[in-house]
Amino acid sequence: MRRYARVALGLLVAVVFGDLQAAGSWVANAPETRVSLTGRETASDALRPVGMQASDQAIHSLTWRYRLAPGSNLSVRLCHPAGCVPLSAMRGTTHALEGLAADEALEFRFFLPEGQRPETVGDLQVIVNHR
Repeated sequence: MRRYARVALGLLVAVVFGDLQAAGSWVANAPETRVSLTGRETASDALRPVGMQASDQAIHSLTWRYRLAPGSNLSVRLCHPAGCVPLSAMRGTTHALEGLAADEALEFRFFLPEGQRPETVGDLQVIVNHR
């Protein structure tokens, strides 16, 4: 019976440490984006994972940042091919896309309301934590 308990404990440890080793993250940056079309979304360049080994990983959390001029009136979303999340601040963390494929490219999408002046968005970055 002790032998079975040791084998079971060994398997449990292997599973737990295997999951810990499988977790990871990737960081991507995009060049500044000029948003000049009113009433339409403008997408940033794609933010892609580089060197990600496992294609079966899922997003756990996303951290983002971007920079806008003070007083900006842009609506901003962070998008994955399977869905988007609205962003209410220029930096933050979300679990809203948790469970989606972590090896997919992301993009920021900006909406410039009618009557607003064009804007440039800079310092675009995402950090994707995955498991």
